[in-house]
Amino acid sequence: MLRFKRFRHAAITIAGVELMHRIRKNQFALSRFRAAGTTAPEISSAVLAA
Repeated sequence: MLRFKRFRHAAITIAGVELMHRIRKNQFALSRFRAAGTTAPEISSAVLAA
């Protein structure tokens, strides 16, 4: 496995993974993004775009 060259890149990746875990467990308020009932990639892109 390749290593991250910068701590910031590792932190961003881990934050994304944690976000996906929260979305799958329904611990994230999806109503703010009007994304209820959509797929996980669509939700993550909507969240990251906001």
